Amino acid sequence: MSPAGPALSGVVTRYAVHSRVLDVVLTLLIVPVVAPAALLIALAVALDSPGPVLFRSTRVGRDGRRFRMIKFRTMRHLTPGPRITSAEDRRHTPLGRLLAISRLDELPQLWNVLRGDMRLVGPRPELEAFVAEQPESYRQILSVPPGVTGRTQLVFADEGRLLAMAEDPESFYVNDLLPNKVQLDLRYVARSTPLGDLAILAQTWLVPFRRLAKAGGEYPRSARRAGLMLAKAATLALASMAMIAMFALEGAAAF
Repeated sequence: MSPAGPALSGVVTRYAVHSRVLDVVLTLLIVPVVAPAALLIALAVALDSPGPVLFRSTRVGRDGRRFRMIKFRTMRHLTPGPRITSAEDRRHTPLGRLLAISRLDELPQLWNVLRGDMRLVGPRPELEAFVAEQPESYRQILSVPPGVTGRTQLVFADEGRLLAMAEDPESFYVNDLLPNKVQLDLRYVARSTPLGDLAILAQTWLVPFRRLAKAGGEYPRSARRAGLMLAKAATLALASMAMIAMFALEGAAAF
């Protein structure tokens, strides 16, 4: 990790030891629950289009430093485009569109939590260019580690749709959405509590189900394609498990 730049120099992250322990414990409890879904998604992404399964985006995080935030890849590999992604972005693969809408593309960020780059709950990490738009506010926001989820993620769960309706998505994001998100994040920094974080986590669990149910009606073709990719991934996973079990049984019989 390297400094994000002089505009954010002097930021010191507040990350209490008990908060770090709680994040690690909760993440280790969550991983076994989401691991089967994450494996199916990873296989489906690999089947859906050529390219890596994971996408790494450089964000500004704790102490105003850059880090590599991990997501499942939702777009066609190496396809150029704007920094802002809307729900109608043509770079999305059919599966990727639904992963982005449901926020399931963010499951790999549990690794960022274990590494200490992020917390489970906190301000959403931004691109450096957008942090530079409001450096004074971000000096306060970056005094706590960024989070996989947070109040902004819940309030702006339909962000992609809002951007798709804008004539200039990036200008709309910088001038309209970003100031509102910054205010929410500043409020979180000033008033966050462990109980409040748990409440945000509980609400976040419901987001993928609600978003997928809504997307099934709005994007029926993408939903069918995504379902097909997940079915293929499930078949491949089951076949692989069957082969491993067969070889294990044959090996045991040999002894």
